[in-house]
Amino acid sequence: MKQLAAATLMGLAALPAWADCPAPPDHADALTGLIEQVQAAPDERSAKLISNQMWELWADAPDTRAQELLDEGMSRREAYDFKGAVLAFDALVDYCPDYAEGYNQRAFVNFIRQDYEAALPDLERALTLSPRHIAAMTGQALTLAALDRKAEAALVLREALELNPWLGERALLPVLEAEEQEL
Repeated sequence: MKQLAAATLMGLAALPAWADCPAPPDHADALTGLIEQVQAAPDERSAKLISNQMWELWADAPDTRAQELLDEGMSRREAYDFKGAVLAFDALVDYCPDYAEGYNQRAFVNFIRQDYEAALPDLERALTLSPRHIAAMTGQALTLAALDRKAEAALVLREALELNPWLGERALLPVLEAEEQEL
């Protein structure tokens, strides 16, 4: 079964080089609306439902091939096949270098593997492509904290909380700020 999955991944990655990835879908207006909704959310449960809608936007790949690579990488990550997940996300960012979620997902796998140095550039690229990608912002804050860059982590987390005050990671801000004061 593992061989079949690897062959499928290689088949997706080996599609003709001349096949260009289209531009990522433009969900800017929808994301703006969801950010406004989450900022006005009355409670954490409501905010979580809105956050799930944001994830649907971020996970909307530019075309079928990109969606298959994204889904393959996420499935492999969920199965703890981190090497296979990275291969899928490598293929995705090679194919769609302007699609932020490919970088964000690869960073997440590297974060789980505690390879923070590898995660950080992908998060920076994701945020360059999608500056209001709240999950990438949160991932960047957690990665910076893991790299003992607490002041930077606190700054990024504050920016993320301005967009979504209900983030679960909000509990880390006082800890980061306390450590920031000690520096």
